[in-house]
Amino acid sequence: MMRPALALAIVAALVPTVGAQQPVKGTLAGVQNYAHVETTIACAGAVDPDAAMPEIKKLGFVSVINLRQAGEPGANVEAEQAAAERVGLKYFHVPVNGAAPDPKSADAFLAAIRTPGAEPAFIHCATGNRAAAMWLIKRIAIDHWDTAKATEEANGLGLTSAPLRQFALDYAAAHK
Repeated sequence: MMRPALALAIVAALVPTVGAQQPVKGTLAGVQNYAHVETTIACAGAVDPDAAMPEIKKLGFVSVINLRQAGEPGANVEAEQAAAERVGLKYFHVPVNGAAPDPKSADAFLAAIRTPGAEPAFIHCATGNRAAAMWLIKRIAIDHWDTAKATEEANGLGLTSAPLRQFALDYAAAHK
């Protein structure tokens, strides 16, 4: 007969961990700073639209949410949208100013991610920082995750800016 502690240990080993998955850093053609959590979300930095969009589609993502401002160096929003649509990806442009984030941008991001059929989503900016911040907001405000667990995941996805992290936490707390 099996001891209760041993039985519990076996069951615990067989049951997947509930909660935050550890972000996985990787490489993807045409993408800088690629990190993903299972197949639900990928956060990344700058992309080369022609090289990246077919690869993003092959990985099973159904939408791209671009957080770059149109005036940023290297942010060719029109070319990226055209490349995404050519391969059948939904495309959302939600410009976020990382130095002075606006709650309206967070509202627009949440509207985009809540669009039916938007997930799994590939979310990117120039470095991955804004993408991870917006995902942090989603985890707390929509998924009702614990703040510490959501912050840990966002940090693993590329959130490095303390002011951007604070904006995300403040916004999420006000929109739970």
